[in-house]
Amino acid sequence: MRKNFKSIIKTINDGAIGSLLAIANTSSEVGYGNVIKALGAFALIKGAILAIPGTPLISLSVSTSVLAGITGSASGGMSIALGALGDIYMQKAALLGINPEVMHRIAAIACGGFDTLPHNGAVITLLGITGLTHRESYADIGMCTVVIPVVATAVCIIGASFGLV
Repeated sequence: MRKNFKSIIKTINDGAIGSLLAIANTSSEVGYGNVIKALGAFALIKGAILAIPGTPLISLSVSTSVLAGITGSASGGMSIALGALGDIYMQKAALLGINPEVMHRIAAIACGGFDTLPHNGAVITLLGITGLTHRESYADIGMCTVVIPVVATAVCIIGASFGLV
């Protein structure tokens, strides 16, 4: 019984120590996102995003994806985009008869596009744990976590434009 107890304690300790890198990376990305949102330049980014022509589905997807790329976090990008621009997009959606649920789906899919750029905490953690470098692995990671989600977002926007979503 005592031997098993020591094994459990060691496992818990190893897990706690192993989680520190992931916690530090995630925390720094959240803090970074809040700093970005507080900068005066964010108003320029916001203005440029809102000036994108076409359906608000396109500018919403661009805003969430770009902000996810800047922050290195899908949830961070979506939370900043919807927090700063959500009311504006809701008004645009109401004027154009776009279902708010569709807007949210597009934002949720789009935030997964640029969130895993090379500075993303999860990418850094993954490479640290596996002992690989960006040069060795990022082409595969980028294909799965950047290219495919961006294409999926485009397909969803096209589908939503035809009322299929």
